[in-house]
Amino acid sequence: MRWKGRRQSSNIEDRRGASSGRRSANPFGRGGRLRLPTRRGGARRATGGGITMIIILVVGFFVLRALGIDPALLLDGGGGLTQSQQTTAPGNRQLSPQQSDEMTQFIATVLAETEDTWNGIFQSNGVNYQEPTLVLFTGRVDSACGRASSASGPFYCPSDRKVYIDLGFFDELAQRFDAAGDFAQAYVLAHEVGHHVQNLIGVLPEFNRLRRTMGKVEENRMSVRVELQADCFAGIWAYYTGQKGLLERGDLNEALRAANQIGDDTLQRATQGFVVPDSFNHGTSEQRKTWFTRGYETGRLEACDTFNNPV
Repeated sequence: MRWKGRRQSSNIEDRRGASSGRRSANPFGRGGRLRLPTRRGGARRATGGGITMIIILVVGFFVLRALGIDPALLLDGGGGLTQSQQTTAPGNRQLSPQQSDEMTQFIATVLAETEDTWNGIFQSNGVNYQEPTLVLFTGRVDSACGRASSASGPFYCPSDRKVYIDLGFFDELAQRFDAAGDFAQAYVLAHEVGHHVQNLIGVLPEFNRLRRTMGKVEENRMSVRVELQADCFAGIWAYYTGQKGLLERGDLNEALRAANQIGDDTLQRATQGFVVPDSFNHGTSEQRKTWFTRGYETGRLEACDTFNNPV
């Protein structure tokens, strides 16, 4: 990706080197972690009709804002979507000062590119895009959704509208998950920003409301659709980045390689030797690649309807 010399976002909060003495608070904000999938506990009675409601929100968001109505006022709360446990993956390797400095500049540039993309899309629909903040941390971090460690991987917290990343994750993405390349790293950030877009248009708050009455299997299935939509939104960002002439040969393959390596089925085969489809909560490798590609090929928000289309 041709990123050097381009604008870098100022929406960055650097907490690297800071230590937190707080105890764990609320569960993590459910925004899609690009690490080993986890199973959710606490089966509850299922309910229907949620998928249709979510996609109505996607379309209705822009209509309501055009009428001067704040969609957030129509939603139940807006708290974080919980994840029951962290992964047991090893911690990330520390970056050298030189690596860290260049990686910070790169990730700030990618964040700026996502801002440009989504500002343009929202403005074309008569809506102001509220840019997220990127929090850089090492080791552990406290968010409005609770306390997380580096082993949890990058995540988005709906409650404070912030994306959290330990940059050491990208080294592990290359070494442990065999998904190297700067565009693979850019895909990770674009996916988390995709969850921020979902939060703004009402998808995450509505999922948070509906999941309280869902059984584990149904919750996982809807979670897959949420995650695949975030992949599709990442693809939309890649589309507009390509329109600017910023993509280099092999960039798209790097993103697709990353999507493949973090699919639920691929990760489960690698860690336990078999797959349990009912426990999938991010999507298979093929699904993740398919929906990222759909966003990349169309560049259209409406093409990312994972709720009313087969996934």
